[in-house]
Amino acid sequence: MNAWPITLDDVRGAHKMLSGLARITPMESSRYLSSLIGAPVQLKCENLQRTGSFKLRGAYVRIAGLSPVERAAGVVAASAGNHAQGVALAAHTLGVRSTVFMPVAAPLPKVAATRDYGADVRLVGDHFDETLAAALEYAETTGAVFIHPFDHPDIVAGQGTVGLEILEQSPEVRTILVGTGGGGLLAGLAAAVKHVRPDVRVIGVQAEGAAAYPPSLRAGRPVTLERCATMADGIQVRRPGEVPFEIINRLADGVWTVSEDALARALLVCLERAKLVVEPAGASPVAALLEHGAEIEGPVVAVLSGGNIDPLLMQRVLRHGMAAAGRYMSLRLRVNDRPGALADLLSVLSRTDANVVDVAHVRTDPKLGIGEVEVDLHLETKGAEHCAAVVAELRDAGYTVLSQA
Repeated sequence: MNAWPITLDDVRGAHKMLSGLARITPMESSRYLSSLIGAPVQLKCENLQRTGSFKLRGAYVRIAGLSPVERAAGVVAASAGNHAQGVALAAHTLGVRSTVFMPVAAPLPKVAATRDYGADVRLVGDHFDETLAAALEYAETTGAVFIHPFDHPDIVAGQGTVGLEILEQSPEVRTILVGTGGGGLLAGLAAAVKHVRPDVRVIGVQAEGAAAYPPSLRAGRPVTLERCATMADGIQVRRPGEVPFEIINRLADGVWTVSEDALARALLVCLERAKLVVEPAGASPVAALLEHGAEIEGPVVAVLSGGNIDPLLMQRVLRHGMAAAGRYMSLRLRVNDRPGALADLLSVLSRTDANVVDVAHVRTDPKLGIGEVEVDLHLETKGAEHCAAVVAELRDAGYTVLSQA
């Protein structure tokens, strides 16, 4: 591709188009993250955008660019959440009929929100590939225009407006970190920022289990992952988009990966330290700060791309994040099955200042001897050193620690 898929003028035009619809989201300083990496860190809060993510920007620009005939035919999308809500609100605002296909197992809050924004929601498929196939078939048979979540110049231009806002809000920025799935947001940011400030580093962040960009960049073309699994469903994409890849391959300063533990800890940091509700995909730049802080030149802007997290997933992720940070521990012990044994165990734990969240007895394991019982404990702790001290106290008291997590 010789010509640029989008230009700086395209992004500026998208920014004017979005005026009065998309919010200019706030920039919040983080003293905790700044102290962690030794440089100023600001959080670009797209989790506070209308519909809860940046996706509204690209969806509106794409639908607004349709001809009257195309608008009359309606639009269709496939999404598990953020893109669905962006398309639904954008279409409703423009008076265009929208149909959104979502997986059967899509979180109920996201389904409800998409319907509330005016879309006709259809739950199809156990896996997203099935959902996407159904949406494409619907577009083929009805003439509705398929709105791709990331692989279209208008989508990329719309997402690039985040970059223009960052340059205005944080003119001293040296590095921008952005969660990356198909690449629409990273490409748009790179196109906007690099044409104004080529000295600013723009770096994508992917989950280790869904990192299609590193092998694609090495190959010089989009590569499809055989397996793709992460808690960060917003960036769980098996193959980069052709349009975003072209821009990212030319302009981005790299795509880093982060672990699931780092994603969980990052979500916890956003909640506890910044008082911001962020989904795992949106927290991925913070995860990069936790894992790659020494490699990052400040001042830094981390884009919190979305905040649409299912409460049940949040509960699980926060518990995982607490465990990864040494704030939550699970133990299995073997004790004598006699009256008062549990009280004795809890007495020992009280000396450690660990908070017991849950206790369960296991009496039916064939490995247990007569008069033995295993006890599963879930504890709130104060960090890795405290966890080690709790285990040491239990062993000193004569208890056998069978497992620890």
